[in-house]
Amino acid sequence: MLISKMAAEGGGKEMNEIKTQFTTREGVYKLLTHSEYSRPNRVPFNSQGSNPVKVSFVNVNDQSGNGDRICFNVGRELYFYIYKGVRKAADLSKPIDKRIYKGTQPTCHDFNHLTATAESVSLLVGFSAGQVQLIDPIKKETSKLFNEERLIDKSRVTCVKWVPGSESLFLVSHASGNMYLYNVEHTCGTTALTTSS
Repeated sequence: MLISKMAAEGGGKEMNEIKTQFTTREGVYKLLTHSEYSRPNRVPFNSQGSNPVKVSFVNVNDQSGNGDRICFNVGRELYFYIYKGVRKAADLSKPIDKRIYKGTQPTCHDFNHLTATAESVSLLVGFSAGQVQLIDPIKKETSKLFNEERLIDKSRVTCVKWVPGSESLFLVSHASGNMYLYNVEHTCGTTALTTSS
């Protein structure tokens, strides 16, 4: 009787509301949008030791008129997708290329805009253990690994950038504060560098 009286007076209004989130003893249940739900391998937030997500864009000038591509890293994973702009969601269940790294994780990346085509694109990827990898996410191949033995610098890579106007030169900065110039046409040395003051 009390319940019907409350409903008649508008007290039951809360019972008719659709909730988007609620908590139970098992955990929190939340209604997700399609883009949140389909995001590949949602990684829980961890402020200690967590690498920030980095994003790189390139235009490959393909015949379809949609030549924009996006690359981003989440934890130990690197994704490469067709980018359709901010108004149209990408199909995150169908990456052009996806790589999962085991002993290290991507910290930064950069496309060579000068050499990018619809069939091939050069992407530099810097890693937390100091290595730099040159890959082609369209052909799905790995070209070269720089600082593989970590003889040049053992600290994490903080930034990789192609030298403007160059098809083969790129700069790499490390957490140690050092910056190095590499050439993709030269093999990486197997002896440690010596520095002078």
